[in-house]
Amino acid sequence: QVQMVESGGGLVQSGGSLRLSCAASGQLLSWFDKGWFRQSPGKEREFVGSISRNGGSTRLADSVKGRFTISRDNAKGMVYLQMNSLKPEDTGVYFCAVRTSVSSAFGSWGQGTQVTVSS
Repeated sequence: QVQMVESGGGLVQSGGSLRLSCAASGQLLSWFDKGWFRQSPGKEREFVGSISRNGGSTRLADSVKGRFTISRDNAKGMVYLQMNSLKPEDTGVYFCAVRTSVSSAFGSWGQGTQVTVSS
């Protein structure tokens, strides 16, 4: 079963930037969009943003609009999350997942990558 693999997390000071990458462990024959989620200690996992396969349309959570951008490279099978102006509240484990259709749930979750923003 294909799983997503996240990378690029780390420790950064408030106001800094990080770029997360997401790759599939195998070949995805078809997918509708890929999403980024995050989970902080004691909190539920929350949606950060997503990008569609066709057209590259993006959605972003209100909390990250203007600071985060999502991009993709279909030829490489990669999806990226560029995070700028990071805040301590952005700290958490960031996950990547994929939907095979607009009506399906996100799945093929990766292990996540830790992002820590110090104040």
